[in-house]
Parts: sequence; C-alpha cells; structure tokens
Amino acid sequence: MADFVYRPVVGLALTLFKVWDLKIDTKGSENIPRTGGAVLVSNHISYLDFIFTGLAALPQKRLVRFMAKESVFRHKISGPLMRGMKHIPVDRKQGEAAYKHALESLRAGEIVGVFPEATISESFTLKSFKSGAARLAQEAGVPLIPVAVWGTQRLWTKGRPRNFSRSHTPVTIRVGAPVEAPKDQYAGAITRRLREQVQGLLEDAQRDYPQRPVGAGDSWWLPAHLGGTAPTPEELREPR
Repeated sequence: MADFVYRPVVGLALTLFKVWDLKIDTKGSENIPRTGGAVLVSNHISYLDFIFTGLAALPQKRLVRFMAKESVFRHKISGPLMRGMKHIPVDRKQGEAAYKHALESLRAGEIVGVFPEATISESFTLKSFKSGAARLAQEAGVPLIPVAVWGTQRLWTKGRPRNFSRSHTPVTIRVGAPVEAPKDQYAGAITRRLREQVQGLLEDAQRDYPQRPVGAGDSWWLPAHLGGTAPTPEELREPR
C-alpha cells in the first residue's frame, strides 16, 4: 500500500522532535512483527500518544493505522492528514463501521493501533480496558502487541497548555511481547491479561524515566501514588 502522506508526516514529526530536543527512549520494538496484521494496544495520557506509539513500529518498517474519534477527521488541518495516513475514524454512536474497517485492515496485513481506555487518563494511571481490541485480534487471527508511553503528558494533555518549546522532555516507550488472542477464549479474560501487560510496561517506563519533578509546581504530571499532584482516579471517578 502506497503511503504518500504518512511517511512525509513521520519525517516532519521526527524533525520537530529534534528541534524540541526530545529525549526519546524506545525499547522492545523487535516485538512488533515485520509482516502481517497485529493490534497495537497502548495506554493513553496525551493527545500525542498515537505519534509516539507509531514511532515504536518504525524500526520494523511498519506503519500503524490508528483508530481515532471521528471529530479529528472533520478538523480542517488534522482531517486531511488522518485520512491520508489511512487512520480509522470511530463514531462512538455507530462503532460497527469502525470495527469492520479495522478488521479489514488487519486481514489485509496492517497493524491497527487502539487505545482501549477510550479517553485520556487524567490521573496518568491505567484505566479499565474495553474489550474491542481483544475481539478484533480474535476475529482477525492476529496477536495483540502491548505498549506503554510515559512523558507524553508533559507535552500536551487534557486540561494543560501545550508545551512545544525546546523543553528537552524525555519520552519513554516500552513494547512488550505479543499477547495471543485464541478464538476459544473469553475476550474479557484476554483483555485482563493484556491490561496486566500494559500495566507492567508502564511501571517499567516510569522506573526508567530519567527525570523527576523539580518542585511542587512541576509535580502535576506525576500520579499521586508516585508522589505527584495529579488527581487520583477516585477524585476523577475514573474506572480502573
């Protein structure tokens, strides 16, 4: 499949990351298959997570088709880019069309990216997972690839101003071993196993992260259980 938009956009993103002097640390990209379909599953803490999750697949020469809310495709700037990169629009009132589109992509040998928390976690902890990713993998007969990103919330997240300055911000990306999705297993059980894998990768990314808050005013991006001032899931009533 020709990608006349996706690859130039990736090139532009990499150039911007150099300009911003982001410190990107990626481990585990070898777990992403070089050929064939797969469902890439990541935590969600930033509006930019799809970019960094997609970067993890570049060493394997793969491009990821992300499922994203339909409103992004209607935007005058992001819309043409999202369509050109062949991402998959999701209308939450009519999810069947997006599911079918993703399934066709997987069967065609594509990697489909999914954020099973559905929305950004404002506590920066892992929310509950919806089972759609597991069901897609089961029906298409492909593996699930767990991914965790950390540090992206410091660039652009819900309720905070964007930080696109030359910030030297570290971004940590961890990719885990494939999780199989047998058709004879309950999708809920696969989803729980997948969430456990993403949770472990997230903890690895947090341990490996090279920076800590420099003061009380800078601790907003760290979860409360790690000593930060981000709101707890209970305060936000986020399901876990």
